[in-house]
Amino acid sequence: MSEADERPRRRQARGERRITQLLQAAASVFCTLGYTASSTNAIAREAGVSPGTLYQFFPNKEAIAVELGGKLIREMEEAHGRVFTAENARLPLDRLIDAVADPFIEFNCANPAFLALIKGPDAPGKVAEDHDTLHATLLDGVSWILALRRPSLSAVERTLIAEMSFAMFKAALDLVVQSEGAERAAYAAEMKSMLYRYLAPYVGTGPVVIGAAETSAAHAALGATAAQHAAAADRAAAAADADRAQEATSRALPRSS
Repeated sequence: MSEADERPRRRQARGERRITQLLQAAASVFCTLGYTASSTNAIAREAGVSPGTLYQFFPNKEAIAVELGGKLIREMEEAHGRVFTAENARLPLDRLIDAVADPFIEFNCANPAFLALIKGPDAPGKVAEDHDTLHATLLDGVSWILALRRPSLSAVERTLIAEMSFAMFKAALDLVVQSEGAERAAYAAEMKSMLYRYLAPYVGTGPVVIGAAETSAAHAALGATAAQHAAAADRAAAAADADRAQEATSRALPRSS
């Protein structure tokens, strides 16, 4: 490869390193100051570059947050694929909870900016939308595990248990992430104990046999639930469209004096 061909590659590599540097700085600033109080100047200072250098890659703070949020959500999605599996569903309940909870605890402790972003009241809409999609995906993962372990659960029961379990996990996660060392380990253990006590009556505590029949039943159950969710979303969208149309019509009508 000639020197002329190599130069664009080196420039691209330098640009990628600079973007990584800026995202790491943004993560630190968002955690320290919160998204609302953060600024591009603060991010540039943290990265050790000039604001002009930052603006070569990102036009504003929102663009940085969207890029950082997207990166973190993609990493979280990768963890989702590793934990919600039939192999984990077969485990005794305490080991199942370890297998599912530990990767997410580790991720959030290593990336506190994730919680700082999604909890910000004025976080960019794209970050909130992507997080809502991730939230739904994670709930589906919990429902999948429940359906595998206890196919007899109704869709209503399974949805309720999944939502309650996830709410417990998220509430306790704040305490885990905000602490360190032995205190963090204690909070994590208490979180798992809480989930164990809640889930045990529904899915049992021992290992379970999951064969083709159980897997097929779980697929069918989740397929039916997904169809119900899609129908509900369509109804909500239609109602919103009707409301907007009615509002537009009302504005168009002449007002009496």
